[in-house]
Amino acid sequence: MAAATFDIKDFDRRMRGVLDTLKREFAGLRTGRASASLLDPIVVTVYGAKMPLNQVATVSVPDARTISVQVWDKSQVQAVDRAIRESNLGLNPIAEGTLLRLPIPPLNAERRNELAKVAHKYAEHARVGVRNVRRDGMELLKKLDKDGDIGEDEHRKNSTKVQELTDKLVKEVDQMLVAKEAEIKQV
Repeated sequence: MAAATFDIKDFDRRMRGVLDTLKREFAGLRTGRASASLLDPIVVTVYGAKMPLNQVATVSVPDARTISVQVWDKSQVQAVDRAIRESNLGLNPIAEGTLLRLPIPPLNAERRNELAKVAHKYAEHARVGVRNVRRDGMELLKKLDKDGDIGEDEHRKNSTKVQELTDKLVKEVDQMLVAKEAEIKQV
């Protein structure tokens, strides 16, 4: 049986994966401008299965205040319309055959505060994800030390590396949150 080994690059990759997820979630928070990525989190129930919106329709942005959703199958327009309405994004599709137009209303102060709270929630989930990867790294180091696979000095040195990486990425999460919050609150 091969012994587990410690690789800081693996933990870095896993933590950066958490940041990538946060970036995608932030892209889905609308800021008063039309963006195709706004509809990325929407899942539509079609053909007896749940599918991402981009697998049943083409999403485009014809102008700064409108998103167009061209549904490929005419029989699925109602399902796509329902999924968009139930998505909690505050969008009301206007159906024109297989084309759904989504006018993006300007954000009011109350809705901006709600979106800022959602951004904070996403950021907290990202911090927890980064800390969970940190915990996995520390547990692996303790196990390797206990089994005698690494020495105390190496354990301490690698623990410091994991902690520094965690601090750096949590700081990045905080910076991303501040930037997104400023974008949301901008009138």
